[in-house]
Amino acid sequence: MNELHNFVDTVIHTTAQHPNWAAFVILLLAFGESLAFLSLVLPATVILFGLGGLIGESGLSFWPLWGAAALGAYLGDWLSYAIGRKFQYKALRVWPLSRHPDMAERGHAFFGKWGAWGIFIGRFFGPLRAVVPLIAGICAMPLRPFQIANAASAMVWAFGMLAPGAFGLPTLREWLSF
Repeated sequence: MNELHNFVDTVIHTTAQHPNWAAFVILLLAFGESLAFLSLVLPATVILFGLGGLIGESGLSFWPLWGAAALGAYLGDWLSYAIGRKFQYKALRVWPLSRHPDMAERGHAFFGKWGAWGIFIGRFFGPLRAVVPLIAGICAMPLRPFQIANAASAMVWAFGMLAPGAFGLPTLREWLSF
C-alpha cells in the first residue's frame, strides 16, 4: 500500500515539476486506465484526480489537458475493443484478467443487457471499465456504434476526472478566504 502511495505522489510531483509533460502524462494515464489489462493494475483514477488539483493550483490550461485525457481514454477503449475482435475469448485468459473470470462474466452480462449504452455507462464503473470494451470486441459489436459511445463517454469521463480538482480547489479556496 505504501508503494502505491509513493507511486501516486511521484507521478503528481514529477508532473508538477515538469508541467510541459502534463498533457502526455495525462494521456498515458487515461489510456492505461481504459486499457483492459492495465486498468486492473494502474492506479490512474487517483492520479488523475490529483492532477486535476494540480491543474487548479498551477494555472495550467484545463481544456488541452481535458483533451489529452479524453483522447487517452478513447484510445484505450478502442485498443481493448480491437484486442477483443482479434483474439476473441482467448483475450480473457491473459493476466490480469485471467485472475478475475467473474469480472469478465459481469462485463459480458452488462454488455448483453445494455449494448452501446453499456460502453458509455461502463466507463464510469472501475471493474466494468476494464472489460466492457473488450467484451464488445469479442461479441463483434459494430465499430460505428462502439466508437460513438466510446468518444462520448471518454469526453464526459475526462471532464469528471479533472474538473473537480481544476475548478473545485480554486473555488473552494476563494470561498474559504472571505
